[in-house]
Amino acid sequence: MIQRFIELGEGYSDIYELIETARANKHRVSKLIALHTKVNEKAVTSLVVIMQPTDQGKFQALYICREGIPNPHVKENKRYELFEALSAYLNKDIIQIDVKPSNMFNELELYYQHLIGILRLNHYIPPMQ
Repeated sequence: MIQRFIELGEGYSDIYELIETARANKHRVSKLIALHTKVNEKAVTSLVVIMQPTDQGKFQALYICREGIPNPHVKENKRYELFEALSAYLNKDIIQIDVKPSNMFNELELYYQHLIGILRLNHYIPPMQ
């Protein structure tokens, strides 16, 4: 199975695309994740929509808006409220995880491999087969 992060942006206007993608594919949404971290001493959150793997090709998309949304536990914000509304619409809880920031990795691909390892370890996505 191929599992890949698809970065839509940092969560400014692209948050609307993340939400619309999830709404349009509500039958495929597996999990909603909020990844909390600190970037340059600023508490931020990445929002992730994990889709069910495709039947053909066994591809699992993980759509992400990376580190551009204020951490809602530190500062309430409308963008995170939109994600909470999506959670209610889909009747899925938002899984909260504290992670290292992406700037700790030399390459963005290494960061995404790190996150995939965390998600597999916690059984939020299936193992490679």
